[in-house]
Amino acid sequence: MGKQSYTIVEGGGVTTPKGFKAGGLHCGLKKTERHDLGVILCEVPAAAAAVYTTNLFQAAPLQVTREALGAGGVLRAVIVNSGNANACTGAQGDADARAMQSNAAEALDVSKDEVAVASTGVIGELLKMDRVNAGIEKLPGKLRSDLQGSDDFCQAILTTDLVKKTSCVAVEIDGRQVTIAGAAKGSGMIHPNMATMLGFVTTDAKIGSGLLQEVLREVTNLSFNMITVDGDTSTNDMLVAMASGLADNSELTRSHPDFAAFVDGLRHVCTELAKAIARDGEGATKLIETTVVGADSDEAAQAIAKTIIGSSLVKSAVYGADANWGRIIAAVGRAGQPVNVGTVDIRLGDILVLEQSRPIPFDEEIALEYLKGDTVAIHVNLNMGSGQATAWGCDLTYDYVRINAAYRT
Repeated sequence: MGKQSYTIVEGGGVTTPKGFKAGGLHCGLKKTERHDLGVILCEVPAAAAAVYTTNLFQAAPLQVTREALGAGGVLRAVIVNSGNANACTGAQGDADARAMQSNAAEALDVSKDEVAVASTGVIGELLKMDRVNAGIEKLPGKLRSDLQGSDDFCQAILTTDLVKKTSCVAVEIDGRQVTIAGAAKGSGMIHPNMATMLGFVTTDAKIGSGLLQEVLREVTNLSFNMITVDGDTSTNDMLVAMASGLADNSELTRSHPDFAAFVDGLRHVCTELAKAIARDGEGATKLIETTVVGADSDEAAQAIAKTIIGSSLVKSAVYGADANWGRIIAAVGRAGQPVNVGTVDIRLGDILVLEQSRPIPFDEEIALEYLKGDTVAIHVNLNMGSGQATAWGCDLTYDYVRINAAYRT
């Protein structure tokens, strides 16, 4: 592993990169007084990119955002509401998403085609547009370039999340400091492709929208697409990135000597957000990190790691602090990837429980104490090739059922 090419910015947020402001407020979509309408604004046209859910039922805001990015690959703002997904809402839902875009553009004094829209919450209910519109009118007065602006935005995008999720790093490009930051929401309906969540990345790096799109997709495949909570993929998942270019570096290309440092920093931000989503899974008490090595290929390792992390039996065993490696090996075998059934090693943390596919005596009490921790690492070595991958998830608890049994009501 080479030297880390980024520096973590403690207390950083989406307003830390040059050129960005953010804010949030309560407009009345949520029953509580928590913020439910937020905005990020860039003072200049920002190169932009996005990736979206693979669910065929895509919410109206996603189509609006696709069209905005297709109009020129630049954004000035993204407006987000929580408490209502504006999904499966027909022609009225489409009209409401476009109204959010045009009203935000007018309030922020930017072009309509430079505004992305995102929504999260209950599916199948129409937005209370009188409340949304009233909130949009107040948003410009809530914009801040400090950490409070970032925090207000982070609160505005939460639904069943228990904590705000943010990450920020600095990298050196052309001798200049470039900052990359992100905010995300997600705790339920979390599954790869696209990780069921909303995510927003800001950076002051100078990079074209085409290359930013390529890099965002590559990094997403190693971060957000490697988490799962419950196997469900939502209708509203979207990750949007905006680059102001105000760090004044020479434009990044794949041949730029500091390009790898930028990618490394972006990957760290997205990975930390992804892990925070997995850790905050609905009802979760533990983060599970599964690493698979020795596979035929990285793709095979990814598939196996995601199968393990998505197994309800594995997740239940971790919740119960039960060192039942049989559930892990069963998941390995049903992942649809090449496996030599005689050469598999499994560790729970540092505790070897299976070697060359044969059980190894281990201290059950030590394993119990390890599995009671708030982070559980599962290591699988197939001893076949050089493919490797890491996936993240959480345990399955009684509270998950309680939360989702009455989510709408």
